[in-house]
Amino acid sequence: MRRISAYFINLLIVAWTFSANAQDSIIVMPMKIRIGADVYGPVSYFINKNTLSIEGYFSIDIDTQKAVVAETGYLDFRYSQYNYNYQTKGTFIRLGVDFNLIHPEKAMGKYYAGIGLRYGLSIFRSDVPFFEQSNYWGSVTGSIPPSTHVAHFIEASPGIRTEIFRNFSMGWVIRLRILIYSGTGKDNKAVSIPGYGNGVKSFNPGINYYLIWSIPYKSQKVK
Repeated sequence: MRRISAYFINLLIVAWTFSANAQDSIIVMPMKIRIGADVYGPVSYFINKNTLSIEGYFSIDIDTQKAVVAETGYLDFRYSQYNYNYQTKGTFIRLGVDFNLIHPEKAMGKYYAGIGLRYGLSIFRSDVPFFEQSNYWGSVTGSIPPSTHVAHFIEASPGIRTEIFRNFSMGWVIRLRILIYSGTGKDNKAVSIPGYGNGVKSFNPGINYYLIWSIPYKSQKVK
């Protein structure tokens, strides 16, 4: 009888210990909506007045390590040299998913180091107000009227983000973009495509630096 009693007492102790350990291993993760703005584009405009780029960022956590993302922006680009003027204006949108590679119990909704995948769509209007071409017979001047184009691209976007103070984060993203369709003919490639970059190149890297405001909207328990 004593052996049976001791057995049940030991069993209860083990069960209580397991329950306590299991309870300690559960954490509560905040799921957040994030709204941000890129500061790299406006700052670079003060250095290079020919390019004005404005970008915004919006994301919603769908679980502890994934978030759906939408990014949109506007580009006003001008380029001039002695025999050639070019300008582009347009908007773009990028849609995709971010994957946080930091374990949830370390990230706690505050820290991000991971990679995003995006599909990009750019709608822009470009024209050449003036060009001059010289040859043996003399010089010819002219212009190319405005035309509207639609470009498609994909990108991978590794980056990091950290919370500076409550619900306010800062971070950077590297853009590794591949052009699928430029929207222009091979003889009239865009010098710059909004949201993508140099339209002459099939691969185009870039960078953004974001200030992000976070809004917790629910919590999720994680073991």
